[in-house]
Amino acid sequence: MGLFGGKNKSLVGLDIGSSSVKVCEVQTTGKGATLRHKVVKIGAAPIPADAIVDGDIMDSSAVAQAIRQAMGQLRIKNKDVAISLSGQQVMVKKVTFPLMSPAELSESVRWEAESFFPAGQGMDAYALDFDVIEERPQDGNMDVVLVACRKDKLESYVSCVAQAGCVTRVVDVDVFALQNAHEVNSGPSGPDEVSALVNLGSTFANLAMMVGRRAMFWRDITWGTTRYLDKLQEDWGVSREGAQSLLAGQPAEGHTPDEVQGSLNAVSEAFGDELARTIDFFRSSFKVDRLDRIQLAGGGSLVNGLPEALKDRLRVPVERFNPFQGMDVDATVDPGALRQMGGGAAVAVGLALRQMGDR
Repeated sequence: MGLFGGKNKSLVGLDIGSSSVKVCEVQTTGKGATLRHKVVKIGAAPIPADAIVDGDIMDSSAVAQAIRQAMGQLRIKNKDVAISLSGQQVMVKKVTFPLMSPAELSESVRWEAESFFPAGQGMDAYALDFDVIEERPQDGNMDVVLVACRKDKLESYVSCVAQAGCVTRVVDVDVFALQNAHEVNSGPSGPDEVSALVNLGSTFANLAMMVGRRAMFWRDITWGTTRYLDKLQEDWGVSREGAQSLLAGQPAEGHTPDEVQGSLNAVSEAFGDELARTIDFFRSSFKVDRLDRIQLAGGGSLVNGLPEALKDRLRVPVERFNPFQGMDVDATVDPGALRQMGGGAAVAVGLALRQMGDR
């Protein structure tokens, strides 16, 4: 099994995050201009604290139980799933090669990958895959995306999924799943529009920089909603559960959401600084002189005041991404569940749009 997949078949999107498992099943009909996607199942189940730490599974039994719970609540019969990974042990890089045959490209990728891995770590420790993004006969080059993931991390997730009674058919990367959801649910953009797709999860933020509908740069940032929880506990002396309630906009332990908004704003502003540094690196590296908009996804996109803080820091429009905007929704799906998950479902939706055999 490669990082990108096998033969064609519909899959269940299974987003295994640090705080919850999100599950999505999509029905696809038609082709070309008549292609339609319908959300038929969507839901989530919590993962106990510290069962996944910094993207590494620490308690596989607890995570497997959360997967079984999420699948069971929705009565999903299809056990073939697509999962995704992110974090410091997952690396994504775009490389330009001269036009060459598939066999030559495979060998060239291996040579390029030798400089890809951290010092002291080599090919044997990593699963490596690649895909051709674009061939440009006019200048004799081709753009290729390389993806590498530590084998032990990959195997731990696949093993955990098997423990839950499911079969991993595709292993994707969070930021690619985000792109997949974006392609289906975003309106047309100008060919030169520069946009940032930001998926803010519990531990990591995934960033894809787009020029038109083409991704140019990917980066995982070690920054997540746990920073808000830590700040609320530090400033207001609340428990972890109380901090989670306040972050969700609910009163807790004698404090109101309005009362703690300043603490949330401080974390949002710091995230804006971190995001600005990463985007500035992209702009200087790729000679891009502007940024037109930011689309914010992930559970962190629901944090009160975050879009406004990012707008003030980066001086561009910021909107919460709706992963259901361009899709039909089955009548059996609870509208409340859609509203509650919001942009937090983006990766699960992107995974559910995958089929075995996709590249």
